[in-house]
Amino acid sequence: MSMFKDELSQLEQSHLRRRLTVVESTNGSRITVNGREMLQLCSNDYLGLAGHPLLRKAACEAMERHGFGSGASRLVSGTSSLHEELERRLARFKNTEAALLFNSGYAANTGIIPAVAGEGDVLLSDSLNHASIIDGCRLSKAEVLVYRHKDLDHAEQLLAKSRAARRRLIVTDGVFSMDGDVAPLPGLVSLAEQYGALLMVDDAHGSGVFGSNGGGVVEHFGLSGRVHIQMGTLGKAFGSFGAYAAGSRDLVDLLVNRSRSFIYSTALPPAICAASMAALDIVENDPALRVTLWRNRERFVNSLQSCGIETGGSETPIIPIIIGDSAKTLQASEKLFEYGIYASAIRPPTVLEDAARIRTTVMSSHADTDIDFAISIFSRLKQEGFL
Repeated sequence: MSMFKDELSQLEQSHLRRRLTVVESTNGSRITVNGREMLQLCSNDYLGLAGHPLLRKAACEAMERHGFGSGASRLVSGTSSLHEELERRLARFKNTEAALLFNSGYAANTGIIPAVAGEGDVLLSDSLNHASIIDGCRLSKAEVLVYRHKDLDHAEQLLAKSRAARRRLIVTDGVFSMDGDVAPLPGLVSLAEQYGALLMVDDAHGSGVFGSNGGGVVEHFGLSGRVHIQMGTLGKAFGSFGAYAAGSRDLVDLLVNRSRSFIYSTALPPAICAASMAALDIVENDPALRVTLWRNRERFVNSLQSCGIETGGSETPIIPIIIGDSAKTLQASEKLFEYGIYASAIRPPTVLEDAARIRTTVMSSHADTDIDFAISIFSRLKQEGFL
């Protein structure tokens, strides 16, 4: 056991040890931590749906009809009518032939990538892709070529050098979760078509947020039908849980047969599927939530910049405040907590060395007074030398 203590001590000394914080209230723009109400400024619940009464109602009604647990994996006896209905809804939402549910975004990426690429294939991955993409690439046993962040010229060089591969798959986040910038999707689509490569987009942070109907970055750029694999999650803007792959019917059939994280996992509870469909109804029928989200984003970013606080290349409701040093970032997060704002410190290995940050996110459920309060506190930290 001493080796664990040594490792924990090393993490502590490097300011990289992580600890869990218990949120005692329902997740929302205001939460309770240690009996104290605080402003939530780091949730991925962009549209504020996690506590929405329609999601609660749908989940409760589904439990009355189906019970809670699924009892088995989808290929054994765990597939319910709600799984199939949600998959049909997601395929229509993403404008694809079919969709397949996974239990999380991590399970989706580590299940999809090894199912479609293996020995003799080449994967091209953006240097700032999410850890689940990186791990999916590692599990695939394909050759992995990493291109510089959003660098289309570098990606093209790697495509040109890998013509002999059996299959080439470009994998990118749609929205990069720690920087809040957007992938150059039109350029990647053009490269995939020019070089005969497949393209996979992880749209976890874009679905529900981008697009006239909330369909995500593919819809936003008008590229429906030109992206081979779309991964999305239900636990962020949709306020539920789980993830999915959307694409051709052949893709989904292949995943059913080859994706280990799908085959060997107990199916999502039917109540989760019902809540997710309720969230889909809201996302598709209430665009005002996205309008408010983007208004809050602009208000927050413009005010931060007016205070002299840099927000990097953020183009989305994810707004990083990069500090660099892990110890200073922890200190800033602790000060925010002291002043009534919950915003976590993000440190390596989640981000690169010397790129530690406070990753803030706005929600459509933030009131103007919430944004104003947050700006006053960040301005105070700036004046006190914490930012």
